[in-house]
Amino acid sequence: MIRHREASLIASSDGRVDLIASREGDIQRSVFSLDSTLISINGKICRKSARVKAGDSIHIEYDEEVFEGLEAEDIPLSVIYEDNEILVINKEQGIAVHPGAGCFSGTIANALVGRYGENFSTSDDDTRPGIVHRLDKDTSGVMIIARTLESHHSLQQQFFSHKTEKHYYAIAKGFFTSQEGIIEKRIERDPWNRKKFRTTDSPVKGKDAKTSYQVLKQMDGYALLDVRIYTGRTHQIRVHMSSIGHSLLGDPVYGSKDVRFPDATLMLHAWKLRIKHPATGKDMLFEAPIPERFQSIIRSLSASDQPQSADSRRS
Repeated sequence: MIRHREASLIASSDGRVDLIASREGDIQRSVFSLDSTLISINGKICRKSARVKAGDSIHIEYDEEVFEGLEAEDIPLSVIYEDNEILVINKEQGIAVHPGAGCFSGTIANALVGRYGENFSTSDDDTRPGIVHRLDKDTSGVMIIARTLESHHSLQQQFFSHKTEKHYYAIAKGFFTSQEGIIEKRIERDPWNRKKFRTTDSPVKGKDAKTSYQVLKQMDGYALLDVRIYTGRTHQIRVHMSSIGHSLLGDPVYGSKDVRFPDATLMLHAWKLRIKHPATGKDMLFEAPIPERFQSIIRSLSASDQPQSADSRRS
């Protein structure tokens, strides 16, 4: 379950805001690395590395994951690979990774407790049962789960240091004039809508984010992409693609309802993940095939062999 927390304090010494707040406000250091965390000094939003002076007012808003009382549920999982250290699944679209607001059951976390027992947990604070990384509820595809504390630490470090390789299939709207591209734009929370994020040109706001894409198939007003993310920011692909005028088909947050495919759900699928096995160090590559919802859209579109009109390119 996600609980929204707020904490205010007056700094009693000088130093970095994250160090002062964690020490004097009894807030876990990991909170300051979450995209959902908002930090302000004397009413001004800042980064976690900002400096405070004794007497400054610090305010922290953050989301806390709480898995207390998580019920075991018999939820089928599409298993790609499993051993004593890790479980790799092909997550279905529409299932949340963990309980949150308005969603208290039917999650991957519930399924893990049901699969491995009510005491299953691989984190030091017993609050994150195997969850190393996340996929949005409406994103499908490859997801890895740790089965031991040691594996949890190893995989967390790999994701934190960007040593994993993550690729996604996406269907984006519009005509791409270039077959490939790199988007390096910082991402910050939208100050007008806490559930949304946006890009910023400020060198001090938000967090750095890097995404690359390759056009696999250009269709009539749409394109099938292979997208790689080098950082793991919340909604990163959706925000970055929208920022260059190519929102994802079926995205209700960063795009608009599509006239041609009004019932389309989010066209984003994690199809490839490369990691080092936490126990053996062996390079391992996991893949999840392109889903039927993608194939259905692609089948209904004819590939564009001729240059498209300006009107089509602006769609």
